[in-house]
Amino acid sequence: MLWSLFWINLLGTIYGYIWYGDQLVYTAVEMSPLYLPFVPDSPTASLFFTWAVAYWLLDHYRSMAGTLNPPKKSNWRSFVEAFAVVTSFKYGIWAVTIIFAGAYKGDILVWQDWMLVFSHLGMAAEALLYFRLYRYRWLSVILVACWVLLNDTMDYGQGVYPWLPKVLEDNLSEIATFTLALSIFSVAVALVLWLVRELRPARTSSK
Repeated sequence: MLWSLFWINLLGTIYGYIWYGDQLVYTAVEMSPLYLPFVPDSPTASLFFTWAVAYWLLDHYRSMAGTLNPPKKSNWRSFVEAFAVVTSFKYGIWAVTIIFAGAYKGDILVWQDWMLVFSHLGMAAEALLYFRLYRYRWLSVILVACWVLLNDTMDYGQGVYPWLPKVLEDNLSEIATFTLALSIFSVAVALVLWLVRELRPARTSSK
């Protein structure tokens, strides 16, 4: 199961960076190469989720070898997992919302749009479904919150947001507000998942 999850996310990441190819070139040439990290939102989210799955696979094989206990604390792993949760949930919801908002305003959906809908719903779902495997701590979530808020500032302050359907170009301020609110909500979701995970051992021991 984990290997399937790993390969699905890895291939999705590669496809996602290819999908953003034209915008990456445009950003580097017409704006600044320094803006490039802020362009491919969803592929970067799936990249970090792939990385998180790699950690879980390592845990699995270490467990089989009897070398998992006690688990090693890793600040970098904590950041990777927190980044995966926040951004996978955020951009999964964001992309689906934008696609259907465009359709509501008259944009014609093609098969690629439906592919993006199902793949991004999967991103949001997997961020929640595997919460028992996470080891991230609250401080990592705060660091990720700083990144996503900076990313939103760059997207809508410097104009490096993902290219939108033409029918939504006049709604940029509303989209910016929605994106900021979704960032805050996604951070809150990650903190709730962390809190639930922290409370579970206490509940188990009290029974």
